[in-house]
Amino acid sequence: MELWDIMNENGRVTGKTAVRGRTVLRHGEYHLVVHIWVMSSNGDFLIQRRSEKRRLMPGEWASTGGSAISGESSLTAAARELQEELGICAPKGSLKLMGRLKRRNSFLDVWFIRCDADITRLRLQKSEVAEVKWVTEDELKKMIEERKYHNYGREYFKSVFDYAEKMRRGFETAQKEQP
Repeated sequence: MELWDIMNENGRVTGKTAVRGRTVLRHGEYHLVVHIWVMSSNGDFLIQRRSEKRRLMPGEWASTGGSAISGESSLTAAARELQEELGICAPKGSLKLMGRLKRRNSFLDVWFIRCDADITRLRLQKSEVAEVKWVTEDELKKMIEERKYHNYGREYFKSVFDYAEKMRRGFETAQKEQP
């Protein structure tokens, strides 16, 4: 049984928890979700195809991520999801927060990490991830346009590609404060 902290409309933990898959969040209640974008030193993106066994978005190409569990910070959740799903260990200070987006019933924190992982050596969590591959930004944009990659929305991708450009110009200058 996985517990999530319930957050208010300002992104503050309320002290209440929700049971994943059982609790229906009410209007004004949110939980924390993280996405992690793995970007190589040459600007390519490591993307993953979700397992066909997943209830949500089975078989779709999507970003790495998931929900924070109760008591977990956004940074800790991002590092855990990256380790669980891809077997990538995030050294301290390597995850950079792009920003926070408010969704229908979640706050979505989007993280970036620079990593030149050899995909043949990754330990994929088979229950979550079917396969991974490196793609260029143009290839990713084409996949989104052709609906071969999950559509998180125009604003989301604009933010991701703008941040990726900042990373290309200087990873350290793109860093924001953590929530």
